[in-house]
Amino acid sequence: MGRSACGGVRTYRDLVAWQKAMALAQEVYRVTSSFPDAEKFGMMSQMRRAAVSVASNIAEGFGRSSKAEFSRFLTMAKGSLFELQTQAELSRRLGWLKGEQLSALRDLAQEEDAVLMGLMRSLRRSEVRPRGT
Repeated sequence: MGRSACGGVRTYRDLVAWQKAMALAQEVYRVTSSFPDAEKFGMMSQMRRAAVSVASNIAEGFGRSSKAEFSRFLTMAKGSLFELQTQAELSRRLGWLKGEQLSALRDLAQEEDAVLMGLMRSLRRSEVRPRGT
């Protein structure tokens, strides 16, 4: 993909939304490592899958052939982000996430939400073109 009006985005790795989603996923892996062993295939697994899904949907959408498809995948990324936030809240209520862990996760999720919304707006204004358009 060539340069876009959005500042030289060539691959999904150049997208701030993808970069922040990767940081969020890394943090989710870090904080869930202290969850109870009994949750290895429960909440820990669900949170990790949701976090990975945010970055994965951004990358997959970027690789699609139309802005409509890219937009659809960004919407799925946002859905996965909200799923993760809900799981984090339940983990807080169960006493598995507290203090700095919870704050860091919430901050990263809020940043990701804002960046995703900005990317979605840019896409609607045709400032970002996915691969192949």
